[in-house]
Amino acid sequence: MYNVIELRRYTITPGGRAHFARYFETFFPEAFQQLGAAALGQFYERARPDGFTWLRGYTSLGMRSAVCHAFYDGPVWAEHRATLNRYIVDSDDVLLLRPLTPDSGLPALRAVDPIAEPRGAQGAVVAQIFKAAPGQFDALAAGAEAWFAGYRGRGLIEAGILGTLDVPNNFPRHPVRSDGQYLVWLGVVRDDAAFNSMRPMFDHAASALAACGLAEGQAELVLMDPCKRSRLRWAGVPEMVACAA
Repeated sequence: MYNVIELRRYTITPGGRAHFARYFETFFPEAFQQLGAAALGQFYERARPDGFTWLRGYTSLGMRSAVCHAFYDGPVWAEHRATLNRYIVDSDDVLLLRPLTPDSGLPALRAVDPIAEPRGAQGAVVAQIFKAAPGQFDALAAGAEAWFAGYRGRGLIEAGILGTLDVPNNFPRHPVRSDGQYLVWLGVVRDDAAFNSMRPMFDHAASALAACGLAEGQAELVLMDPCKRSRLRWAGVPEMVACAA
């Protein structure tokens, strides 16, 4: 169970996103895994041609500090940081999150099988990001649950529901956002048709929660294509179902 999750949204140099993803997926997922963390998924944001987003999980806050020190002071990052950093324009848009409930955390799905899945990760991942109105996070989470229950259906499966982990940043070299409390819903859709069929419900939920004063402004809806080796993908849906059963 990954009790600490980072939603990391990078801005990449124009035209460099595919190269950045190739380097990232070649060098880093197993390096984090061997240290006890996980790259839970990495994605191209549809609406931002320079947007690369990934999810990193840790079993505990203490493990986050230990893993980050081991990795960023270690040999893998020392060898490849110059290559990766030349593509990164901004890496400070990071939400430090926790599973909202014991059964709403993100699963670490099996790695992409290069033989059984020669095309790589398929499907699409959706993130809906709500900023809670001041003092309203618990009410927002409760109010959103009815909407989230309505999302679950054919062609879509919920991957996780996360909330801000409101603690001091224990690895200050990597900033995290401190501009409020956030509720994040994550799901996997089979294809664009499934997303489009659900789009009105996503929009209605965002408008309703903002109108009643629980969310600050309209929620951000982010549609993402998984990179080739992303663990979070449509092929992993049976595993998510099994985990939830």
